[in-house]
Formats: sequence, C-alpha cells, structure tokens
Amino acid sequence: MSTIAKQNYRGLYHFSPKEKWMNDPNGMVYFEGEYHLFFQHHPGGMTMGAMHWGHAVSKDLVTWEELPIALAPDELGMIFSGSAAVDWNNTTGFFKDKPGLVAIFTHHLDMPEGKPAIQRQSLAYSKDNGRTWTKYEGNPVLEHDTFIDFRDPKVFWNKDTNKWVMIVACGQTVCLYHSPDLMNWTFASEFGEGIGSHDGVWECPDLFPLAIDGDPSNTKWVMLVSIGADPAFVEGSRTQYFTGDFDGEVFTPDEDSIKVRWLDYGRDNYAGVSWSDIPAEDGRRLFIGWMSNWMYANKTPAEEFRGEMTIARELQLESRQGEIFLVQKPVQELESARVQVLSVKEATVQEINTLLKEIHLESYEIIAEFTRGKSVGFKVRVGSDEQTVIGINGETEELYVDRKASGQHDFHEHFLGSHSATLEALGESNDLRIYVDRSSVEVFSNRGQAVISDLIFPGLESKGIAVFGENENDLLISLDIYELTPSAEQDKN
Repeated sequence: MSTIAKQNYRGLYHFSPKEKWMNDPNGMVYFEGEYHLFFQHHPGGMTMGAMHWGHAVSKDLVTWEELPIALAPDELGMIFSGSAAVDWNNTTGFFKDKPGLVAIFTHHLDMPEGKPAIQRQSLAYSKDNGRTWTKYEGNPVLEHDTFIDFRDPKVFWNKDTNKWVMIVACGQTVCLYHSPDLMNWTFASEFGEGIGSHDGVWECPDLFPLAIDGDPSNTKWVMLVSIGADPAFVEGSRTQYFTGDFDGEVFTPDEDSIKVRWLDYGRDNYAGVSWSDIPAEDGRRLFIGWMSNWMYANKTPAEEFRGEMTIARELQLESRQGEIFLVQKPVQELESARVQVLSVKEATVQEINTLLKEIHLESYEIIAEFTRGKSVGFKVRVGSDEQTVIGINGETEELYVDRKASGQHDFHEHFLGSHSATLEALGESNDLRIYVDRSSVEVFSNRGQAVISDLIFPGLESKGIAVFGENENDLLISLDIYELTPSAEQDKN
C-alpha cells in the first residue's frame, strides 16, 4: 500500500490531493470515458492561499488519478472556482476537428490594502482531454461594476434556447446570463432576494433539471446555493436548494422553496456542484462536495495534505407526503469496492453485538433496516474513550450524528456537537446507510431523503463497531457490513 494511503486521516475511498491544501470541487465534466474533477488547490501551503485548479480523473468515480495542476494564477489573479463543459458544436471556435473542453472560472485579483478584490469570469480550453490548458487571450469575458463578490460560474448548454447559460454568485444573490459562444454574455435575471438562507455569502451555485419520481414528462429545475460561514452562526458553511421552473432566463421558485431546505444536515458537505455532460444513456445527475466547513477548515488535523471530497452521489427528485424532496444516493459504482464482512437478518441487538465484537474496521459501509418507531443506531470508530454515534430517534423521527466523543476536536470550539435531520414517513421501516472512513462519516436515511456528512478524527486504534436499541432484544430486520477497499490502481497513486 502506498505511503499516501497509510496516513492516519487520508480516506481510503475519498479523494484527497497528494499534498497541500484543497477546497471546492471545480470543473466537473465527463468526456471520452473519464470523469474530470478539478479542485481549488494551494500547492504551496496547508491553508487557503494562491489558488490553482488541481486536477484528477476517474473511470469509475471511486478510484482517482491525480494529474498535474491544470490552471495557475497569472496577471489577472488567482484561479477561483468555476465549471467546465464540452463544446460539442464548437460554439467558441476553439476546436476544429473534434469537440473539446472549456473551463470558465473566476479570476480573483487582490488589490492594495483598503480596496476590495476584483472578481471576473474567464475562459480556458483544452484539446487533449484536459491534460493541458490554454487561457483565452480575450480574458476576462464577464465583469460587473458593482458586485464585490462575483464568482463561481456554472455553465451549461440549454438545448431549448440554443444558448449557454451561466449562473454566478453575486454576494447575497445569484445572477443568470446567457451567451451564444461563452464569450459574449447578456444579463438575464437575478434571484435570491427575500428567499432562502442568507446567514453567509452565497457561493458555488448550480442549476439543472430533474425528473420527479423518474418521470421524464414531469420535471422541475433544481438550484443549489452554498452559503459561507459567518461567526454569528455555529453551523458554519452549508448548502441549500430550491426547486422551481426555468424558462432560459428566469428561475421561478415553487411553494416548497419558501422554507429553507438543506442539501445536507451535517457540517461537512460544502460547495458541491454536479457533473456536466453525463451521457444521455446514463441519465444520472452526479454530485460531489468538499468535505469540510469554513468555520474550521484551515485548522483541522493534517499531515502532508488537508481537504477531501465526499463520496460521489446521485441526485434525484422524489414526491413524498405531497412535497418534492431532493434525495441523494451513493453512486452504485461504490459497490465495486465492497468486501462483505457481516450479513444477518431478523437478529437482536444483543446477537449482533456478539458478532461485532470480533470486527474491527476503519473504512466500511453499513446498511441496516429496522421497524419504524424504534430508536436504533450504531457506534462507529469506537476506542477506549472515542466513538461516533449514528442513529434514528424513533419518538421524534430524527436522524442524528453525535461526534462529541469522536476523537480530536480541540482545533475549534464548535467542532463538537450533534447534528440532526427530520425524517419524512416512508413505509413501516427505517433504513440507515452509513459510510465510515478514516476521517469521516456520511449517513443516508429514508432512501436518501435525509443526509448527514461529518468529519471525525479518531485515533488509529479506534476501530470498534456496536449497535444499540431501546433494549437488547430489539430486532433489526437486516444488517449488512462491507469493508471498502481501494483498488490496486488507487494504491499506486
């Protein structure tokens, strides 16, 4: 196994850079058999600094190959967040013989003390599957006279209008633009005033259509907006979502969007956006987020590197109890990393704990089903004085993750805590799908309606697992535990 994989807090099946700092995922695009993941990267330090675009590729969304840095700062500034897409029809004129990749990103230029930074949108393109990039000589392609925060462009081709659409963060709102060629942009509309959470600056937006309950004749548009950390709010940075209609220029939210809805009820899934150009025959909307929180991101325990991504997830819209929910499901490709450790049906808490005494793991998946109304859960990464508690409160119908005894925590006063999400009724049983890795837990319940993603920093020897219920005779309908192991290819990185 590689030296990288042996580091205490580097996840076995979560992407992290070989060294130094990483934050937001950028430029996610699928092209010629590869999933591209670019990311905010400071190759010169362990905290945010001179931002570049790092680069990794995968053929299966599980194992990743890190490639050389894609974009580096220049006279226009640092390379902040943005997106990428395939220019299939050569609307830009950059490509003659075959389609290529275009990245659109924020150039961030720091100014002399007392003056705000300048943020503008720029282009780069690649003719060799993202291995090398050429910055457009006409950069920047979009500026704004009044917005101090004007960043994180996400672009997509709108087949209904035959135009490119950009959604970009503008402080406490997002703005929508359209263009025939990614270079010449026309303002369309602004969204966000008087709706959603404004507990921090709006960042990293995304906009895409999804079928409701898998019916392609019944769709809604989904808007994701991340909000940055504010010292006044102990939750820190989080991501919200809106549902509604989009006519090519204006996004109109529906009634379900009147209340604030969080994509993830944990503290460590931020700045996530979806992949562009997933083939129609696949049809999924795939998502990944940065697994940290600006409240403490620069202070988390680290050696050699700092920052990792969540697992890749599929986003879907489902109607439940008369409301439309954005649900998240781990990508099916993760099942290729499974090695089954335990499988039981109709077993009591006591019987399962007897079996679990012999099992010690650090990177694994738990799938459990039990009768609705019962309080059931798991203790993971258990050591002599450490544990992370994950469960469902049967009385209040809430999913929760309690990391108050999860390991190292003294780097920030608000890291300790318990995070919860309300479950919507779904049949006669509840389910838990838990992904545990060296420094994280990601919990999906009620078939992905409630999700909690949290960092944890347990000791090397904290590898125990236990189940708990209201009493030792409570029955679990089923329980499966899989060790998740990286492939030989990943170990070589």
